[in-house]
Amino acid sequence: MPKRKPVRARPWTWVWATAVATVVCGGPPALLAWGATAWSETGRTQRVDCAKAMEFARGTLPADARDARCTAAHFQDTRVEAEFRTDRAGAGAWLAATYPAGEPESFCEADACVRASYDEVLFVDVSIAYEDGGTALVRVVAFDL
Repeated sequence: MPKRKPVRARPWTWVWATAVATVVCGGPPALLAWGATAWSETGRTQRVDCAKAMEFARGTLPADARDARCTAAHFQDTRVEAEFRTDRAGAGAWLAATYPAGEPESFCEADACVRASYDEVLFVDVSIAYEDGGTALVRVVAFDL
């Protein structure tokens, strides 16, 4: 019988074998690390730009708004909160102009409360508390389903 030469691996065989071993052995831990990083921010309340927050709430800040603070949290739904002070005299007019379809809330701990609904998907709750000195504290909470 003739003597056969030993089979020699091609140089690229080792490259591909190393790549496959890296993906098989390193892929799951890398995927777990990515998932932990991606989910770590989920549901956490973070500061956002008030113009964007009010855009989500289908409104705008009044021209004389001051001390505005806005936050948002995202998970399966989005919840945006905006809180600002405005002149007491213009707060009711701003509320009526910004949320004309809003319905007054029956239980309200503030001086005025309105809930607006957009296609039963987005809900906006607005409360106005009159303060001393002619100012009003306005709180807008918007969330979607």
